[in-house]
Parts: sequence; C-alpha cells; structure tokens
Amino acid sequence: MKKMKNQAVTIIALTIVLSALALVSANAAQWNATVGAQSSDKGDQALAFLPNEIWIHAGDQITWTFDADEIHTLTFLTADQPRPFFADGCPGFSTDPATYDGSTCVTTPPMVKGQTFTVIFPTAGNFKLVCLVHENMTAVVHVFDLAETLPHDQAFYDHQAASQRNELLSDGHRHAHGHRSQDNSPHAVTAGIGAVTAKAGGSNTVSILRFSNHNIEIHAGETVEWDNQDPVTPHTITFGTEPVGDPAPPSPDVTVDPDGARHAIIASTADSTHSGFIIAAPQERLGLPQAPLGVTRFRVTFPNPGIFPYICALHDEMGMVGQVTVTP
Repeated sequence: MKKMKNQAVTIIALTIVLSALALVSANAAQWNATVGAQSSDKGDQALAFLPNEIWIHAGDQITWTFDADEIHTLTFLTADQPRPFFADGCPGFSTDPATYDGSTCVTTPPMVKGQTFTVIFPTAGNFKLVCLVHENMTAVVHVFDLAETLPHDQAFYDHQAASQRNELLSDGHRHAHGHRSQDNSPHAVTAGIGAVTAKAGGSNTVSILRFSNHNIEIHAGETVEWDNQDPVTPHTITFGTEPVGDPAPPSPDVTVDPDGARHAIIASTADSTHSGFIIAAPQERLGLPQAPLGVTRFRVTFPNPGIFPYICALHDEMGMVGQVTVTP
C-alpha cells in the first residue's frame, strides 16, 4: 500500500511538472530581430543588433536574421567567461535552435546575410548579447516571468529596428561625406572610418568599408600613407598575393618606422606586400592593464612608375579596393 501511495505521489508530481511545461509552451511567443545592416553598395556597415534591447517572457524564443555581408556572430557568454576567438566558439558552436539560461555559452559561427538563428529562453533573467567579431556590438534580452507584463510588442521592435538601422547608416553616410570633403593631403589615404554610438541596451558601430582617395596618383620615389580611423574594425592594405592563413600579421618585408607605423617598399608591379591588421587599440577598462598602442598606419614607398592595385584582404568582396598610379 505504501509503495502504491509513493507511486501516486510521483505521478501527481510528474503531472504537475508536465502541466507547467505545457502552460509555458502554450504561452511561448516567437519574436524576431536582425543582426547587422548595410547600404546598397555594402560600403556602409551597421555593426548592431536591431533592436538592441528586447523584453520577452520565459519560454519565448527569438529568431535573429542576419542582414549584412560583413560577418557577425550571435553569442551569449556565461558570467565572467573570457571572450573567445570568433572562429573557435565556446569552444564549438551551438545547434539551431539553442537554449540559453545563463549557465552555458551559446554562440553561432560567423554568419552572413540571409542566415537565421533562434534562441529559446526558458528562465527569467537579463542576458547580454555580443558579437565575437566586433567588440562594440552588444545588446540585451530581458526575460520576465509569465506573471509580468511585457512593455512592447513585435510591431514596436520592428519599428525600432528600422529606426536604428536608418540612423546608423545615415550617420555612416555623413561621416564618409564629411571625411572626403576634408581629405586634402595628396599622399594620404584613409583605410576605413567609423563611429561607436550607444543606446540603453548596448553599443552600436557604423563602419565605412572604403578607401578614401582610392585612386591616388603620385610620382616615383614618393610614399603613400594609409591610416585607419575606425575605432574597432581592422583593415589591411594588400598588394599582389593575399596572405595564406591568418591575415593579422604583416608580410616579412614590412619594417617599422620610428613612430610605430609599418613601412614597405614596392619596386615593381610584380611585388607583393601586406600590411597586416591596422587597427586602433581597444577601449581602456578600469581594473585591466593598459592596452598597448594600436598600429593604425601603413606606408609604402614606390621607387618606380607603374599601376599598383591593392585591396583590403578582409573586405575586398564588399568593394574595399584601391589603386596607386605612379608616374615618372
């Protein structure tokens, strides 16, 4: 008899649990958001989760659609987890759909326009969302208990995402236009510009993936200097053969000038050289050692006439290319 009572109690408890799960499932909602945005020519990139703040109920799921040719990840780390390299994952990558409650890392591999990923949030909490490719690209998901009232609906988030997208891309256009109007140096090329902005839910970045003064003309023996004025996005200046493997280090022929800028000499149109990443130093944070200076400049001296095309090895497929014409 006692055994039968214990079995009955177990069955009742199981029924209660299943009923609760069924209630959560019945009330679960599907939400939609976007990762990244770009201009029609792909030169202006909004490095942002759109919108970058969402309120949902426990049990709900969000599907993010990637809307840019620039790679991004959709990543939820655990508390105090060191930020991993985007190509390594947590390690490894999560299956779609993934479930996140704060106890285990969830991340996608690098994804591009047209791909989607869904995350289910079974428990209440406030969870930070990051992109492992871009440091200043963050968002937050607020997960409420079912008894709490949500402040917004999907239509609100759709409108907010569109507004944030237009704001970022418009800012990018203004930055690019303003910079071109001030670029008066005949031997200078800017390799990308950008700006970091913030909303209450996190940081957004707009990056211009273009070389200013991209068809520059100089005389033999002169030097061209490229500088990166984007706060977070790296670029390269690559002539000839692209690097195999990791594009971050410079090619062996590159030297360093007294001011820390990298420098190469190209004597022939058959020569190759690669700047490696030129990028600003990361933002300083209290309690961490001071970051070293970034390498933000690359110089090339051209002793002989010729036409020298070059690319950014990271963003050439999005139109980040240029040419140096050297006359006698």
